[in-house]
Amino acid sequence: MTRFTTTALGAALLATTVAVPAMAETWRTWAIHPEGYPNVVALESFAEDVAAGTEGRIEPQVYPGGVLGAQPDAIEQLRAGAIAVGNFNMGPMGEIVPATNVLSLPFIFRDVDHMHKAMDGEIGQRFSDALSEAGIVALSWMDSGSRSFYNTKKPIMTPADMDSLKFRVMSNDLYVQMVDVLGGNATPMAYGEVYQSLKTGVIDGAENNYPSFESSNHYEVAKYYSITNHLIIPECICVAKSVWDEVSDEDKAVVTEAAVAAAEEQRQLWAERSEASRAQVMEAGVEINEVEDPMAFQTAMEPVYAQFIEANPDLEQLIRDIQAVE
Repeated sequence: MTRFTTTALGAALLATTVAVPAMAETWRTWAIHPEGYPNVVALESFAEDVAAGTEGRIEPQVYPGGVLGAQPDAIEQLRAGAIAVGNFNMGPMGEIVPATNVLSLPFIFRDVDHMHKAMDGEIGQRFSDALSEAGIVALSWMDSGSRSFYNTKKPIMTPADMDSLKFRVMSNDLYVQMVDVLGGNATPMAYGEVYQSLKTGVIDGAENNYPSFESSNHYEVAKYYSITNHLIIPECICVAKSVWDEVSDEDKAVVTEAAVAAAEEQRQLWAERSEASRAQVMEAGVEINEVEDPMAFQTAMEPVYAQFIEANPDLEQLIRDIQAVE
């Protein structure tokens, strides 16, 4: 009797053990933007799709607002595997993956549609390959609109209007050169410091797209927004390679599909948000102007391109190939 009971109990325990599902793997997911921003909404959709598609084996958890650190910090955390997923702008990525500096060349893309066509095709795959060598797997490409200059002093009509004005730029030598050749003074600075610096006069202006200009409240202190469209920089949904290498092929397919769908959602939300942000800042009294001669700004970039190609001759063909995308 005792032997039968023990055997039955062992069988019951074994059955119970087999029935317990595997523990879900939580993927900490970084975003710099606040709740409700198109990128964050799309990342939340990504998280839901991944959790559902993997039947709970992978559960991304989105941390918006840069609470896990500034972007340079977050990139290093991702490369170390401390963060599993990040929505990164390619601007600050250049210090780690030099090839991505091509995407930061002023006026490298004719417009946003040109950027989409390039990044969704073979060009985008080349950048994915370069990122992978640095421990970063790019799954899809998001929009970040086109960036223009804004400031607290006056409308920018010509490059001469930028003379001596101090502009915040992202941490990348190309952006410093871009402002310098236009006659301004470039000041690399963390995004979170810009509002107070504009308010106190530490800087005179910055450059960004409508949604960022609006959501950061920079429009409250910088009342002049001048449309130059000088930078159109893609963003990625990227996964840590150390994390990715541990994922099954089945789950990789689910995650990739979710990332592509999230990018499509973000692009649509971005277009809608851009229009709404423009209307909001105009209503708040921001003066928006087209520059008088866009070509004057583009022509001013020739020394930037020449210096870049001289320093990176192996990337010249990539530049030409991007420009050739129809």
